[in-house]
Amino acid sequence: MSLKFRYSLLLAITVFLLLAFTEETPYIQFVTPKGWPQPVYDFSKNKPSDEKYKLGRHLFYDPVLSRDSSTSCSSCHLQFSGFTHVDHALSHGINGLKGTRNSLTLFNLAWSKNFMWDGGVNNLEVQPINPITNPVEMDQDLPGLIKKLNASAYYRQRFYKAFGDSVITSQKLLKALAQYMVMLESYNSRYDKVMRHETGAVFTDAEQHGYELFKMHCASCHAEPLFTNRGFENNGLPVDTELRDIGRMKITGLKSDSLKFKVPSLRNCELSYPYMHDGRFRNLDMVLTHYTQGITISQNLSPALRKPVVMNDSEKKDLIAFLKTLTDKEFMYDLRYRNYLKE
Repeated sequence: MSLKFRYSLLLAITVFLLLAFTEETPYIQFVTPKGWPQPVYDFSKNKPSDEKYKLGRHLFYDPVLSRDSSTSCSSCHLQFSGFTHVDHALSHGINGLKGTRNSLTLFNLAWSKNFMWDGGVNNLEVQPINPITNPVEMDQDLPGLIKKLNASAYYRQRFYKAFGDSVITSQKLLKALAQYMVMLESYNSRYDKVMRHETGAVFTDAEQHGYELFKMHCASCHAEPLFTNRGFENNGLPVDTELRDIGRMKITGLKSDSLKFKVPSLRNCELSYPYMHDGRFRNLDMVLTHYTQGITISQNLSPALRKPVVMNDSEKKDLIAFLKTLTDKEFMYDLRYRNYLKE
């Protein structure tokens, strides 16, 4: 093979690779893992694009969304903890004001039918309105926010790239945020790799025993593969005497919904402490102590908890060992989810 031919071949390969990774190649793609249910999010009404995704990501990390530009979505939703916070039980917002609930994790939202602990929002594209306008979170009215964004040449340019129009509206703002959040997918934990029978992916004896215990005691509410039944349950927590949070009943007005809260996914639960809607439990040991010794009996207690959960200390350790296999390090460290101010 002549030197000239080698150079020609190398040039052809280089050109091919450059063409293969043009702007038409998606920066990030939505994946429905094999064996998972179909998403409930309607992508046809918010078609994915790189520019919308990157715009939504920048907005998610930008404190300009709050009244005094001090608080961003990421203030309470940090990637390394599954997009929640870990330093306090209740979320803190503008001026250090304390909210009434612990922030939920943000991933696999395309499969969510309802949002917030009480299910007060049923559409991902309007969910951000709650924290943006909440007086103890970001305390920013939408008209004021849209005015601020339209005054920014940077954002007008970004919205033009994303939507083909530099005029910023609340609808475009919410679609961009939704596009970022819906792409936050977690499906590459060691549990997933074991289930996919990937080479070298196995449970230890303790993890396998913990998995059996999980299926026996937890799976009715935290159903695989999402590790939530996507419903609302009264899990026997005694009422917090200070917060007096009645849960879903606040939305529906039904006594049968008293003290029912959204069943969160257990994926990445190793890192998403503290636990429960009010962050009352600091670690998984405390959570299991509640389910084995602390259930408050009530008329609308989850049927799965009416029969006492019995586990000794060794079994609890094995169950926690299994729960740690749900940690998705690839998700936690995925650079595509992080903010890039210069993009």
